[in-house]
Amino acid sequence: MAKTFVKLLISFVLVAFVLSKVNLAELKKLLLHCNFFYLFLAFVAFNLSKTVSSIRLNYYFNSSGAKLTQSQNLKLYYLGMFYNLFLPGGIGGDGYKVYLLHKLYQAPIKRLIEASLLDRVSGLIALLFLGASFLLFSQFSSLFPFLKFIAILGLLTLYPLFIFLHKRFFPFFFPLLSKTLMLGLLVQILQVISAYFLFKALFLQNFLIEFLFLFLLSSVVAVLPLTIGGVGAREATFLYGLKFLGLNVDIGVAFSFLFFLITALSSLIGIFFLNFSHSVQTNNH
Repeated sequence: MAKTFVKLLISFVLVAFVLSKVNLAELKKLLLHCNFFYLFLAFVAFNLSKTVSSIRLNYYFNSSGAKLTQSQNLKLYYLGMFYNLFLPGGIGGDGYKVYLLHKLYQAPIKRLIEASLLDRVSGLIALLFLGASFLLFSQFSSLFPFLKFIAILGLLTLYPLFIFLHKRFFPFFFPLLSKTLMLGLLVQILQVISAYFLFKALFLQNFLIEFLFLFLLSSVVAVLPLTIGGVGAREATFLYGLKFLGLNVDIGVAFSFLFFLITALSSLIGIFFLNFSHSVQTNNH
């Protein structure tokens, strides 16, 4: 409960700080007059990324002994999204899935935890790899030459290092590596496509590479367990990132708000699967 309160407090402080640095009238105008067709496409691309992500996770779960069908796993995935965003305190989405699959399938808790961890890390590696790629061709690497070196180093070492550590510490799941790495990269590419549609929804024309880099960077920041659903962290990333380039920070904050809206609406789909445990038990019998 205390952790949840701290996360809520940090999210509130960050959002309040960001809003104090932008033109609220301009922000409202941007949000109300965006292109809703492109906003819908962004929503579709985001949910496609979640569908692919659920397929990747199901490879891990099936190997752990939780023999879910893909349909069942997708429902559980959305239910986990709902818990992660709206009930982040007592029961997080990952913890709920581990508990439930152990209960329903007697799958070893250690294997399920490892599966959830690897799923997260493989996604993070893809996120960092794409982020380094966009950074290399962005104005940020021109403004800060050392970032170009970091980007190249990341592109050369991220996947080899992950493969080495995967084989060393998680040999049980190593046969799944090629499938999960490719799916992990596809997940993040679909998220970048979603971000591109948001870029178009706001009628933006220039600095696409910079916006997509900041989107990926904000996704990395949002992974840190400091805020509720990344709220505040994404906005602050765009605020300072666009300030470095001398660009309109209102647009960046509007961009991150729209992405949060898409995430929240997608997570609400999980409400329809609150009886997931009962339905799986019924099907299994």
